[in-house]
Amino acid sequence: MTIGRYLRTASLAAVAAACTARGYEVNAWPFLVQEKDEAGKTVSWTGAGPFLFSGPTAAPEAGTAEGLRPFYERVTGAGAVHYDVLYPIFYDRRYGDHYKWSVYSLINGYGIDASETRAGGPKDRHFDVWPFYFSHETDTPIDTYTGLFPIAGSIKFRLGFSKIDWFLFPLYAQSRKSGITSTYTPWPFVRTVTGAAKGFGLWPVFGTTRGPGAERHTFAFWPLIWDNTLDPSLAATSNATPSHEVGFLPFYTRETGPGLLNENWLWPFFGRTERSIPNHFSERRYFWPFLVQGRGDDKLVQRWGPFYTHSLDKGLDSKWVLWPFWHRRQWVDADLRQTKTQFFYFLYWSLDQESVSRPWLAHAYKRHIWPLASIWDNGAGSREVEAPSPLEVFFPENRDMRVSWTPLFSLYTHQRRPTGETRTSILWNAVTWRRNGPAGLVELHVGPLLGMRRSGAGDSWSILGVDFGAKSGDIGIASRLK
Repeated sequence: MTIGRYLRTASLAAVAAACTARGYEVNAWPFLVQEKDEAGKTVSWTGAGPFLFSGPTAAPEAGTAEGLRPFYERVTGAGAVHYDVLYPIFYDRRYGDHYKWSVYSLINGYGIDASETRAGGPKDRHFDVWPFYFSHETDTPIDTYTGLFPIAGSIKFRLGFSKIDWFLFPLYAQSRKSGITSTYTPWPFVRTVTGAAKGFGLWPVFGTTRGPGAERHTFAFWPLIWDNTLDPSLAATSNATPSHEVGFLPFYTRETGPGLLNENWLWPFFGRTERSIPNHFSERRYFWPFLVQGRGDDKLVQRWGPFYTHSLDKGLDSKWVLWPFWHRRQWVDADLRQTKTQFFYFLYWSLDQESVSRPWLAHAYKRHIWPLASIWDNGAGSREVEAPSPLEVFFPENRDMRVSWTPLFSLYTHQRRPTGETRTSILWNAVTWRRNGPAGLVELHVGPLLGMRRSGAGDSWSILGVDFGAKSGDIGIASRLK
């Protein structure tokens, strides 16, 4: 297994679609450009420049993508079907018996496909119009709800709560979580707590709750004064001693617990942290966040902001120089050492991956030089260059943006396959150049004006779509291209 297998975005769908080993191209740009295999079957095609398209997608989907960019796309593969209309304004996803669709993440539907329900399967349908309407329809009342915000209704098992009810919000609202019921009349000013905890609050003047267990929360003139006791089951460790938090902003705050002392003076500018459980760590803060010094068994912080920062936490090594201009992060994931380097977040963005146990293997990488170019190399012989590339750095893992929008800006692309075959395209396939040295293939097209090809079967060339063949072994214009 090569390291390139781990870099999911290193080999794009265009590599598989554009480089058809030992096939040939029919170029009638801008109307139609086709990639065919040796048998003459169309593998992929584009029309009207980059707008119309159809072709295979790369792994893991290994399916087909087609549509009219950026207005409509349909992608199939791995048992799923994706539909996009002016993505991300509208998308529709079908995963076997499940579905999910969204209009700009504000109007959403998801659940079990209606055809499965009609066949006698379980009923499970969500429909939301944020932030006004929420519904979930199931076969069991415990999971079924309808809400029209702010008029009346409820939602269940969402936003971290088991249930939220409201009526003429903010006049009345009630939330339930972990056996605790909080009632607001109105929200957020008057709060009554019942169930596993008991309490009352008149925000922002005063509030207090007790339970469950040793848990206790008190505030006064929020957010200036607080006094909290955290039950061991909710604290950072399982030690039987509760944790305690007090604060009187901005003068002093303190947090104590099993093996922990955290204090701040003139919050947040000056402070210290001493921790011994589960690992030792000691930190001092001066004019936070500019000067911070900390060291422990598994953690290191050295910050002289904004000039230099170095931190090491659970294997994640991070360095900043002249924040926010230069940043580098290094970490190990299984057998993969990863290094991410950024200059001003997105002007330059780079991710390198290499094997820890087999460092002699070629490393995989992707680079974004915004907005000029993006480069991918999976370390296993596949490589791609796109220029210009104004979107990729902002959506590095978004396959849908790559299908719908990225090709519209790619005036220049260069692809290389593990077989050694390369393909270069200028102005959305107006000029293409394909070469495969091991197969003896060279092919050049300047739209429909000029085409030249050399392969093991012989040389051929065309002018204005008129083909002028040559016998095998003849030395013609195409042979001089090799």
